Amino acid sequence: MSKQVTDILIVGVGGQGTLLTSRILADVAVQMDYDVKVSEIHGMAQRGGSVVTQVRFGKKVYSPIIKKGDADILLAFEKLEAARWLDYLKPDGMVIINDERVDPLPVMSGKVKYPLDIVDKIRDKVPNTRLINASEIASQCGNSRAANVVLVGVLAAVAGLPAEEMESAIQRLVPAKAIETNLQAFKEGMSIIPN
Repeated sequence: MSKQVTDILIVGVGGQGTLLTSRILADVAVQMDYDVKVSEIHGMAQRGGSVVTQVRFGKKVYSPIIKKGDADILLAFEKLEAARWLDYLKPDGMVIINDERVDPLPVMSGKVKYPLDIVDKIRDKVPNTRLINASEIASQCGNSRAANVVLVGVLAAVAGLPAEEMESAIQRLVPAKAIETNLQAFKEGMSIIPN
């Protein structure tokens, strides 16, 4: 990233690992001697509601909040959440989306339909959109819940974050029984998009 501060907006629903993802990124940024600020909005996370995390790092970061139109990367763990937060992305930003659908309450109740062309609409607005089947890749690694770490691997590859520090952060922050699966998920994510 060429600007002084890198802004990464992480969005998903409760239980998808957005908070762990932000902690991994913040840990790596600290290891790289950056100033880091993190802001978390949990909402109704325990009931499948939106979870939004903002990670900002650079030489000096004064605020934990990313303004609309400033995010360098929007990392979305679910397609509809990507669309909801798209206006926070800067004009030449990147969207990384897990190809997963989580129906919100209005869809589950039958009041509205989930937009099936949502990724096409996002790509119309943001040409630099990457759709990743992170849940399937994580399942192949041994646990579909590691989809967030697959996405962390993709993010590390496109943002040029150091793999060794990322793996060390995963080892420090993931429960011991899940470390091997998560390390494999990270490596798979890194390999999707070449450096």
